[in-house]
Amino acid sequence: MAGRLAPDSAQRRLALALAIWAACTAVYFASAPRQRLTEHTSFNHYALLADGWLHGRLDLGHPPPAYAQNNDFAQYQGKWFISFPPFPALLLAPLVKLAGSPENLRDGQVWLWVAGVAPALLFLVLEKLRRTGRSERDEATNAVLALTFAVGTVYFFTAEQGTVWFAGHVVGASLAAGYLLAALDADRPVVAGLLIGALYATRPPMAMLALFFGLEAARRSLRPAPGAPDVPDDLGGWVRRLDLGALARRLVAFALPIALVVAAMFWHNHARFGRVGEYGHNYLTVGWHARIEKWGLFSYHYLARNLGVMLTSLPYVERAPLRVQINTHGLALWLTTPIYLWLLWPRRKGFAFVALAVTAALVAGADLLYQNSGWRQFGYRFSNDYAVLLFCVLAVGGYRFGKAFWGAALVGVAINAFGALTFDRAERFYFEDASQRTLYQPD
Repeated sequence: MAGRLAPDSAQRRLALALAIWAACTAVYFASAPRQRLTEHTSFNHYALLADGWLHGRLDLGHPPPAYAQNNDFAQYQGKWFISFPPFPALLLAPLVKLAGSPENLRDGQVWLWVAGVAPALLFLVLEKLRRTGRSERDEATNAVLALTFAVGTVYFFTAEQGTVWFAGHVVGASLAAGYLLAALDADRPVVAGLLIGALYATRPPMAMLALFFGLEAARRSLRPAPGAPDVPDDLGGWVRRLDLGALARRLVAFALPIALVVAAMFWHNHARFGRVGEYGHNYLTVGWHARIEKWGLFSYHYLARNLGVMLTSLPYVERAPLRVQINTHGLALWLTTPIYLWLLWPRRKGFAFVALAVTAALVAGADLLYQNSGWRQFGYRFSNDYAVLLFCVLAVGGYRFGKAFWGAALVGVAINAFGALTFDRAERFYFEDASQRTLYQPD
């Protein structure tokens, strides 16, 4: 056994990843409300979508169930649809079949079992960065970083919810971590492509993670040059050394599974709404449908509000009565995870740093242009779309992990534990404006 778990062995890495999954799963279950373990959630849209497929339908076949409060359902030509991208529903379909109905499936509990996958895979990604010389972090630090992601970011409160909006983030973060593992060194292009397809069918903005594989494929397709750096620092060096044939082979192997998944998604969209690019969000029966019709689902119009939530949203402090409340637009990202402030001062900016940072920025930019800030939430939940990349940036950027860093990490754990234990449970700590117009504490 000792030989199998020798330092730097694959068995040791997998054993530690499994231990991280088990530890996170135990924490997530211990922190969940009792009904999450014993009942289906009120917003079990993925289970409803899976049930429709199992009965040969692409729509619900009936109006939304009363317990779902008509929250985020699409209506088109007299039929009711689930508009959320369908990959999580595909995961639930066998379980819905076994349960007999969406109401018999404890969907929130299912996502608690899944939630530990993302931090476990993130650990493997961080270890791969170390083994390939791009990160100076040791095994113990990588394990702590993975656990910090699990309970020191908004992923913690996200994992506890179990409802459709948050389940998408749990699945998306797990797919993103698995994708990075396959995309590093571009050594598993088919797997990376399949995971990008699954990301597109879960959280469409996360499909932009494909950029990272393209950059890694280009780096791996460079011809060696004696005396030259591994990665050229000028465009001319890239042009002279890039093996276009090797790059094309990697990109084709990567693109083919993506094309197959996208084709299936387009068929699904067209069969339901008559357009290949229509998921159904344009037909949501929600109070802010007018703004979607006017500005679209993505627009520069939404940027200022979303940036305000992401960067400046703080708790409300009231004096009479004395209390602190959190706007359900969510707390600022740097407040829920203070270690993200370290990202602003990297000490090393190699190729991996740039590739990871640019890819994260691309996904973040798409989220910031979306018509919704993430409301209702404890913290800026859309950061789950690129959080695993930010932790990889922390690993490769040469940052100093001293007492201040780990103290900030502990503050983040405390803040997010509060969110995980109170959001949607202790309403006295939260301020909610159903119009979504109140971002800051009124005068």
